[in-house]
Amino acid sequence: MRILFMGSPGFAVHPLEALAADGHELLVVTQPDRPAGRQRQLTPPPVKQAAERLGLPVIQPETLRDPAVIDQLATLRPELGVVAAYGEILRRNVLTIPPLGYLNIHPSLLPLYRGPTPVSGAIMAGDQETGVTIMRLDPGMDSGPILAQAIV
Repeated sequence: MRILFMGSPGFAVHPLEALAADGHELLVVTQPDRPAGRQRQLTPPPVKQAAERLGLPVIQPETLRDPAVIDQLATLRPELGVVAAYGEILRRNVLTIPPLGYLNIHPSLLPLYRGPTPVSGAIMAGDQETGVTIMRLDPGMDSGPILAQAIV
């Protein structure tokens, strides 16, 4: 299956590797390289590093609001999108590109800890357990239908 994979931090590397191991044709979208560390050295996101190691094509747009980027994603003709901590809310014009829509891998037991900092939210709340949720994406903030959850 042709999958548009969108993710950036280390959390997203394992799902990317699993999809690649299953033989899917992956097209990777990740955040641009950013300065990091004391020396402010330009550093690629972990997903880019993994994608390059796996020999996968990588796109690093500054934003998904750019019509040229949306056109580029559409020309890739993905069947499905998978998002794991990409770092930008997907708008309707991006959500409609893959005919099968998008799945989101979220590191909390939704509806708890919606948004970009679920792990720190669980730690700050003193939760003894948390988990991961697979859900369908919609235009809201982690508000689509939940398909599966697991406690980790």
